[in-house]
Amino acid sequence: MTASQLVLLQGGPDDLPQVWPLPPGGCGEPVKIPRYNAYEHFEFAHEHRTLDGESMPVYRWTYRTYIAE
Repeated sequence: MTASQLVLLQGGPDDLPQVWPLPPGGCGEPVKIPRYNAYEHFEFAHEHRTLDGESMPVYRWTYRTYIAE
């Protein structure tokens, strides 16, 4: 997987990875990560940061929604 297919996650639960695959819609689209009985939502922060020499878009945690049963 190349850096252009990854985003940096900022905020949210501590047990989420720092790097996550870019959603199919591409940069700027929200990222929704399933976690236990909920989803963690991240939105593009309109900035990029360098990690291991690769520039990646930053996504900040915005809210959590719970999965209806």
